[in-house]
Amino acid sequence: MKTFTKLAGSAALLLAATTAQAEKWDMALAYSATNYHSEIAAEFAAAVTDATGGDLEIVTHPGGSLFGGSEIFGAVRKGLAPIGERLISALGNDNALFEVDSVPFLATGFADSKKLYEASKPALIEALEESRLHFLYSCPWPPQGFYSIKSANSLDDVAGMKFRAYNATTSKMAEGLGMLPTKIEAAELSQAFATGVAQSMISSGSTGYDRKLWEHVSHYYDVKAWLPRNMVIVNGKAWSRLSDDNKAALTAAAGDAEAKCWAKAEELDSWYIEQFEANGMTVETLNPEMQAEFERVGAELKAAWLERAGDAGQAVLDAYGN
Repeated sequence: MKTFTKLAGSAALLLAATTAQAEKWDMALAYSATNYHSEIAAEFAAAVTDATGGDLEIVTHPGGSLFGGSEIFGAVRKGLAPIGERLISALGNDNALFEVDSVPFLATGFADSKKLYEASKPALIEALEESRLHFLYSCPWPPQGFYSIKSANSLDDVAGMKFRAYNATTSKMAEGLGMLPTKIEAAELSQAFATGVAQSMISSGSTGYDRKLWEHVSHYYDVKAWLPRNMVIVNGKAWSRLSDDNKAALTAAAGDAEAKCWAKAEELDSWYIEQFEANGMTVETLNPEMQAEFERVGAELKAAWLERAGDAGQAVLDAYGN
C-alpha cells in the first residue's frame, strides 16, 4: 500500500511538472481572420501546438483584437504578447533597413521580392536581435496598386486628395504627388473611405478586397510599385524559455508557413484584381505621364532611403544586385 501511495505521488508530481512546463502563447494579428496572412498564421499556430504535443499552444487573435496593428511590435518587444505579426516597413523609424521592401520600384514582382528578402534577411535578423526579438518568418503582400475615388490621369487630378498612409514611404509618396497623407491602420480603412477621411491609397489587392473598397473607391491602378512584407516575431525571453525540441518545432512550422504564404500571395494577386472588376471597379494601368510621375517620386525616395540606411543599406542593395 505504501509503495502504491509513493508511485501515485510520484505520478502526480510528474503530471504537475509537465503541466507547469506547458505554455499558451497569444498571437497578435492586425488583419481580419479571412485574410490569407491570418489564415496561414492560424495554420502555423495549430501546427506548433500539434508538433509540441500541447507543450506550446499558440492561439491567434486576428483583426487587431489583442493589440492594434501599430501596437504589435512594441507589445511583443515588451513581452505583453509573446508572439505577433507586423508590417515590417511600418517600423522604419526604428531602423531604416526595415523599409527596404517598400523602396519604390526596387522589386516589383515576386521573384525579385524574394531575392531582395534573401539579400536583406541577415540584416533584418540582426536588427531584431538587438531589440531582443526572435525572427520566425516573413510573408509578402501582392504588388502595390493605387486606389482612387476618381480617375487619375494627371497630377491635377490627384492634387489635394486625402491619402491613406501606412508607413513613411507611402506618406512621402503622397506628398511627392501632391496629396495629403494621413496614417490609417487596415482595420479602420472601410470607415475612413466611407467618411471621406481617405480618398486614395497605395496598397495591395488583398487590402482592398478584405475591406470591400469597391463600395467607396471607383478606380484601381495596377502600378506594381513594391511588395511589402509582414514578419512574425517572438519575444526574446519567451523564446529562450522554450526547450530545444519546441524551438525546432516552431522553426519548422515557420518555414512551412513562409513557403505557403509566398505561394498564396502570388496565387491571389490576379484574383483580387478580377474581384475588383467583378464588383464594378475600373482597373487600369497608369498612363505614361502618371507612371513617370510615380517613378520620379520613387527615385527620390530610394535616394533618401539609401542616405538614411547608409552603408548597411548599400550592402543590402549590393547583395540584391541593384
